[in-house]
Amino acid sequence: MKRALITGASKRIGKAIAGFLAENGWSIVVHFNSSEKQAKELSETLQLKYPSQSFAIAKANLLNTDEVAELVPNIISRFGEFDLLINNASVFNGGAIKETPDDLFEMQMNVNLKAPFILMRDFAKHCKRGNIVNLVDTRITSNRSDFAAYSLSKKALWELTKMAALEFAPEIRVNAIAPGVTLPPADKDENYLNSLARKTPMKKAGGVEPILKSIGYILDNNHLTGQLLFADGGENLGTAPGFANQER
Repeated sequence: MKRALITGASKRIGKAIAGFLAENGWSIVVHFNSSEKQAKELSETLQLKYPSQSFAIAKANLLNTDEVAELVPNIISRFGEFDLLINNASVFNGGAIKETPDDLFEMQMNVNLKAPFILMRDFAKHCKRGNIVNLVDTRITSNRSDFAAYSLSKKALWELTKMAALEFAPEIRVNAIAPGVTLPPADKDENYLNSLARKTPMKKAGGVEPILKSIGYILDNNHLTGQLLFADGGENLGTAPGFANQER
C-alpha cells in the first residue's frame, strides 16, 4: 500500500493534496500542529470515502526540533515505512530585511527550512526509497525583500532539494514545486486573489489544480529528480504588461 506523509495537511493546499493522493490510491498520514479538529475530520472523511486505504493523523510543532526529529520514527513505528514525503507546511510573514526581528527570522527558517531538512534526512535514513516533494515559492526567482526571511527560507529549500536529489539518488527522487497566486489569505477574498492574478502572464488564479497536476507529473515520471516545476501562471517570468509593480 502506498503511504504518504504530508506536512500541514489539515487545511488549504495540504488538504487538497491529501484528497488528490487519496483519490489516486494513496494512504495518508495527515500532519498537523494546532488544527487537530480539522485533521481528524479530514482523516475520517477520507477513510469513509476510501475504505480500502488507511488514514491517520500525526501531531508535531515544526518550530520544535525535538518534535520534528520524532515525527518520522513515530510514524514508522505506528504505521510502517512510507513512500512519499511532501513538505507542504510553511509560515508566511512579511518584513523587509531592516524590519525583520531575530524571532521572526528564526521562525521562518525553522518551519520552512530546518523542519524539511530533518524530515528529508530521516525519510532517507529510515524509509530508504520513494519520493520527496518540497513546496517552495515562485518568489525564489526574485530579490524583492518585502518577505525577506520567508523568501530566503524558500530559496534555501530549493537549494536543499537539488542537494538531496544528488545525494539520495537513485533510491529517492527529490523535486520541488513553486506555486504562485493560489488561495487567498484567511483575511482576504477571491477579489483580492484575482487582483493579484491579473498581474501575472496568465492573468488568472490557478487555484490548487496546477499544484496537484504537478505532483501527479512528478510521481508518474520516474526519471525526474532535482527539478523545479513552476505552478504559478508564469509569475516567475515577471509582471504582466500593464502592471508596473507586483505585490503578493
